[in-house]
Amino acid sequence: MIRKMQKSDIPSCGEILCSVYNNELWQCRWTLETACAYLEDYFNASKFAGFVTEENVRIIGAMFAHEKIWWNNSELFIDEMFIMPEYQRKGYGSELIRVAEEYVSEHKLAGMTLSTNRYTPAPGFYRKNGFTDCEHILFMCKEAE
Repeated sequence: MIRKMQKSDIPSCGEILCSVYNNELWQCRWTLETACAYLEDYFNASKFAGFVTEENVRIIGAMFAHEKIWWNNSELFIDEMFIMPEYQRKGYGSELIRVAEEYVSEHKLAGMTLSTNRYTPAPGFYRKNGFTDCEHILFMCKEAE
C-alpha cells in the first residue's frame, strides 16, 4: 500500500535511509539523528510531495520529492527514494514511481527529474522505469577546502 507521507513517518524513514546507504556500495555514514534531520528538511519544503509504501502496516520505503518551479512548466524533483534492502527488486520502487507519475499528471507538471550515483544499480532501476539520461545537463560540485 502506498500513501501520502506524514511527519510522524520520518523516524521510520530515517531508519530505512540508514539501512540502505550505510554500506560499502553507497559508502555513507548516516546516524539516525542526521538522517531524520535531513529528511525533515525535505518534508518541510513548501511544495513537498512525499509517499511511503507499507507492507502489513510497516513502512518499507519512501519517496521525498518536491515541485520544482521552472520557467515553462514545473516538474517533480525526486530528492530521495529508498526501499528497505530486503524488499528491493520486488516492485515496490516501481510502484512509488507510478504514484509519482499520477501526481505529475494530476498537477499537470512537465515530468520528473532526479540525480543519483552512476556507480550503483540505481540508474538501471530508473531507466527501467522510463527515465532517460539527460545529456544536456551536467551535475557539478565544488568541495570545501
